[in-house]
Amino acid sequence: MKEEMIRKAYEMAREVYAGFGIDTDAAIGRSNDIDISIPCWQGDDVTGFEKSGESLSGGIMATGGYPGRARTGEELRADMERAMSLVPGKLKANVHAMYMESERKVERDEIEPEHFEKWVEWAKAKGYGLDFNPSSFSHPKAVSGYTLSDLNKEIRDFWVEHCIRTREIAEYMGRATGKTCINNLWIQDGSKDLTPLRLKRRELLLESCERIYRKNYSKKHLMDAVECKLFGIASESFVVGSHEFYLGYAAKKGLLITFDMGHFHPTESIADKISSSLFFVPGILIHISRGVRWDSDHIAVLNDDLVALMQEAKRADAFDRVYFSLDFFDASVNRLFAWVIGARAARKALLYALLEPTELLVQAETDGDYGKRLALIEEFKNLPWQAVFDMSCLKQGMPAGAGWIETLKEYEAQVLSRR
Repeated sequence: MKEEMIRKAYEMAREVYAGFGIDTDAAIGRSNDIDISIPCWQGDDVTGFEKSGESLSGGIMATGGYPGRARTGEELRADMERAMSLVPGKLKANVHAMYMESERKVERDEIEPEHFEKWVEWAKAKGYGLDFNPSSFSHPKAVSGYTLSDLNKEIRDFWVEHCIRTREIAEYMGRATGKTCINNLWIQDGSKDLTPLRLKRRELLLESCERIYRKNYSKKHLMDAVECKLFGIASESFVVGSHEFYLGYAAKKGLLITFDMGHFHPTESIADKISSSLFFVPGILIHISRGVRWDSDHIAVLNDDLVALMQEAKRADAFDRVYFSLDFFDASVNRLFAWVIGARAARKALLYALLEPTELLVQAETDGDYGKRLALIEEFKNLPWQAVFDMSCLKQGMPAGAGWIETLKEYEAQVLSRR
């Protein structure tokens, strides 16, 4: 889009929103000041750098074989950097423990901050924050389908030590970058079919978690999150770390609770969980993905679910307690396209929510005028928010509209196609 067209459209949009009491410049600034975390695993199909030869397992599946997959840390970070340059606002890079970099093989219960120095130096140089995650899947000691709740104490001890070390590494990342690192615990543990050991497995998970979170760190550098799930591949009948388990544990220990948009029944609304949970936990980490009939980790798009989620965070005035991270991996498309589509969709939904004249909706409900409330909700959908997003891109020197597509096609031709 031409700059002149963007500016003219924005001036008209600014006047329209001003009529509803909304300052579009302030909304752009607020939107771009909120971090969105970008998953490194989209760039290499959740392969990691361990060179163990272990195939994907534990409910993880990346389908497709589009050319250009990153094969090294340097390639992956270069791809991420190119994609992130096309997304307005503050960004973080989300790293899994299996993306350690070492000249020798390092077991997951032996990882140290030094194995992630390249990630830290890169993030510092580019001004990104970092988030982190234990990697409990795709490993010989996870073949039973259980890790922190395995009946074998030796297996549990291995994964407990792994998780303890990821907290140490996450604290190092937060301290080194000067940006708080969220360390998110998700484990694959569960049963494909019926089990009589629900209580026992959850008792073991509780014991493991108590060991993992024994040490306290400054929340300036590290925030801990625990991620629940309803079901997954090979855990259709039972997931040890259920919604109820982790919500209770997060409330008890003062941890963040993580809600993944694909981890619940398709008719459940993640947006509806925000206001209830904020009474009992210090914050919520949202994993933005798109489930298609199941937890399929499709690329996030600007849909009703994503908009509703951002609207609820805005209406609850909770952007200081709700955190956003993408979580998807699609190997059937250009992987940089996936990053940019998902991240721009998240930023669009965030800006859309911030542009909502919420006070008018609140006033209509306070007055008991529910017809007016619904009418306003419908009319607000037609406000020219896209012109505001285009201006947000222009202000940061990146393509507005579909202009970014050709930029990435050139990168594909010059870089990805030669791998």
